Amino acid sequence: MSGQQQLPMYKSFGCSAFAACTAEMLTIPIDTAKVRLQLQTTPLGEVPKYKGMFGTMTTVAKEEGVASLWKGIGPGLHRQCLFGGLRIGLYEPVKKIYMGDRAGEAPMHLKIAAGLTTGALAISIASPTDLVKVRMQAEGKLAEGTPKKYPSAVKAYGIIAKEEGIAGLWTGIGPNIARNAIINAVELASYDEVKTALMKAGLSDGIPCHLLSGLGAGFFACIFGSPVDVVKSRVMGDRSGRDNGGVD
Repeated sequence: MSGQQQLPMYKSFGCSAFAACTAEMLTIPIDTAKVRLQLQTTPLGEVPKYKGMFGTMTTVAKEEGVASLWKGIGPGLHRQCLFGGLRIGLYEPVKKIYMGDRAGEAPMHLKIAAGLTTGALAISIASPTDLVKVRMQAEGKLAEGTPKKYPSAVKAYGIIAKEEGIAGLWTGIGPNIARNAIINAVELASYDEVKTALMKAGLSDGIPCHLLSGLGAGFFACIFGSPVDVVKSRVMGDRSGRDNGGVD
């Protein structure tokens, strides 16, 4: 990101949204497995239904069909258009604002501040899409024969708003902001740092550099964001109202 000519805001948003949607389509089976594992509650002494990422994906595909691994792809794409476009598209402009008149590479604390800001802002807008995605992914764990509550993403928004109020679409907003602000800050700041280090080491600014920077950023984001991600999925996936916050 650093050291390059900055794209206009609309181009940055469009490229970021497109890249995020592409990644969503490729990785949503893994995300579905993650949500099932996070929402799984196994009584003491019983064997858990879902075991590990690949085991969970295999179980879901065998019991519900391979297409079920892409459950929630609709709201997932809605989410990435908004969240992915805003969090990445706004990162450089916000970082530039925080830099002010200072020249050169932005210090780490300003990169983190910019990532926290854009992550929190983006998910505040996109949180309803995240809620619907988790609810639709979670429906697959219902007992066989139990009718599905959400026939489609578009209808799900209406059903939730009608039954839980408009504010219900922002259920879990607290842990969701915490999760996405943390992940966004760690991901974008570490991407910047890893990329700068690789280029200083002699790697040219090309696809290998971007891939290695992305792998490093994803690793750090996962480590720091995983605990609050579990809380977010539990709160959003629960319809009973028992989990109504992130700090109980």
